[in-house]
Formats: sequence, structure tokens, C-alpha cells
Amino acid sequence: MTMTDEKIREILSQVTDPVMGTDVVSAREFKGFSEAEDGTLTVDIELGYPARNVAQPLGEAIGEALEKAGIKKADIRVTQNIIAHKVQAMQKVKKNIKNIIAVSSGKGGVGKSTVSANLALALLHEGATVGILDADIYGPSMPKMLGAKGQPMTVDGETMEPFNGRGLQMNSIGFHVADDDPMIWRGPMASGALQQLLDQTNWKELDYLIVDMPPGTGDIQLTLSQNVPLTGAVVVTTPQDIALIDAKKGLRMFQKVSVPIFGIVENMAAFVCPNCGEVTKIFGEGGAKAMSEQYGVPLLEELPISSKIREQADSGCPTVAQEPDSPEGKLYRDLAMKVAAAVAKLPKDYSSKLPGVKVVGQEEKKPA
Repeated sequence: MTMTDEKIREILSQVTDPVMGTDVVSAREFKGFSEAEDGTLTVDIELGYPARNVAQPLGEAIGEALEKAGIKKADIRVTQNIIAHKVQAMQKVKKNIKNIIAVSSGKGGVGKSTVSANLALALLHEGATVGILDADIYGPSMPKMLGAKGQPMTVDGETMEPFNGRGLQMNSIGFHVADDDPMIWRGPMASGALQQLLDQTNWKELDYLIVDMPPGTGDIQLTLSQNVPLTGAVVVTTPQDIALIDAKKGLRMFQKVSVPIFGIVENMAAFVCPNCGEVTKIFGEGGAKAMSEQYGVPLLEELPISSKIREQADSGCPTVAQEPDSPEGKLYRDLAMKVAAAVAKLPKDYSSKLPGVKVVGQEEKKPA
């Protein structure tokens, strides 16, 4: 049974990629096929997101679709290829970092750092190479949250080697100062320190770098949104009106500098009693949903208040690292795949491939 490209595409268009939310042909994941003399059909599928836990079930679904179409011998090869995606105008993707994702809150105390750490760990768990930059210069928490200690190391005398935090490449001002040493720096100095942490860390071939931003919309946030090539941003809030006011400001800041917003995460959405199972909306409800509708961005996840999440973060082993298959861990993993899908849907980056333009002036004529 000789197959044509058109026929294969027709069959594959019936198979939905659950992460991308569309069929594998529309998602441009079908890369080609070949047919052996014995009739075995080899189909190549390439996913643009971490596919450790998706590749096998998706391959099986494709195999079933081919079998229904009368193809008895099929070899489905599903691979992942996470590429660099488009960033803001006048910015170029950084060497060794394909995609930079900012996690912002606008207001402190909403659990943004916990979300950042678990998001990074979830992307790692799903098969990506991930780093995390603690951009909260005044209140760095990632070293404790990820159980990482030590002094900065350098190999070439110019760049710093990233620290290891639960398998994540990471850096933070917390590694460079004592725990009780206050950062009494004005905005430009803090922004400069952040730029150094980003540019002078020897990141090693990252698919994603998660940036845990400080709360607010001041100098550091503007430095990130204007001078760092961001692939997109995630905004974290609670249902509380006070938190939503500042979260909206953070969201609007990204919109003004043309950074795509992947969506909103509502943290502390509800408390589930561990004894009776009663659900209590401590901070109210519906705020993040209303915000997502107002600004036309998705509500990515509603995360619960949980003493377990807090205890695991305080112990240096966040939920996804300690219990990835727990109900809370699965919520973070679901969030990570939604963010990865949003990244994969963006246009490919061409900034690093554009030729440089060199203007050569006319040589000055010398008098005879």
C-alpha cells in the first residue's frame, strides 16, 4: 500500500496533540515519512515543547489512527526540538538561552517565587534544560527555596558558573551576599547587578530561563522588560482585590513593551481542609478570571493554599521536586505544559540569523 504525503496528512489531521490543543498537522509537528520495501511506514513527529511524558501516548494515538486507516506496520518516531522564539524588537536571543520567561506579580507576598521555582522544576521534569534567575535583588529567596549553597565560581575569570538547585542551573544575588546583609542600593545599581547576573553567568544550553522578578514596576522591572530579550511573561496574583490592582499594572507594563503575556496564575485560590475536605475561598474568588477576561489573556492555573507547598519550599525541596505526582505537583506540571505550549506557538526567532549591516564611509581624499 503506497502512501502519499497528502494521505498521511489527512490521517494525522485526525490526531490531536493534547498540549498544543490542535492536530499534529496544524501544529506543524509532522516532519515527513518514509516507506520501506516490506511496507513499514516510518513517521517523524517533532514536538516544540518538553515531551518526556507526552511522546509515548501521542505516538500510540498516531499508531492507532494509522492502523484504522489500514496501515498495519508503522514506526512512529516522536522527538522534541525546543527552539528559540521571537523576542521584543531591537533585541536578540542570548547565546545559550533559547527562551527567557519572566514571572511577575506586581505585588509581594502572593507566592510568586514559589510558583517560579515549581514552574522551572516542572519544565525540567517534563524533559527540558532549565535555568532560573533570581531577579529579586532586595529579597532573594531562590538559594533557600532550591536548597543551593556555595560561593560563586569562575573558570575563565570573566564569567560565573551557574549553581545547581535541584537540577536547575541558577544564579542569585543571594549567593554573593550574606543572608542578613541588606541590599541598600538605588535602582540603577540594582539594575546593573541584575544585568551582570544574567550576562556574566555561563548558562549552558538552556531551553528555558525562568526569571523570578521582584514585585512592582520600578527600575529593575523596566530593565528586564526593555533590555532583556523576553520570550514572554506569566503574571501571578491572588484573588484579593489589593493584589489584583498591582498585578494589572505589571501586566500592562509588559503589554506596553510588546512582551507576550502567556497568562495569569491565581495563587492561593482556595484552602482545602485536610481533615474534612471543605473548600474555603480565603481571599475571595473570581478575581483572576475577571482580570483574564478584561485583558484578553488566559487564566493558566488556580493553585491552592497548602501548608505542604509552603513546608516543601522552606525545606529547600519544592513540591515538584519532592512530590511531582501529588495533586499539587500535577497542577504545577499542568501549568508548565501550558506555558511551554504558549512558547511553542510563537514565531521562530530569526534575530541571530540576520546579517549585520556595516556602513563604510567614503575614504577621505588626501591632497596631492
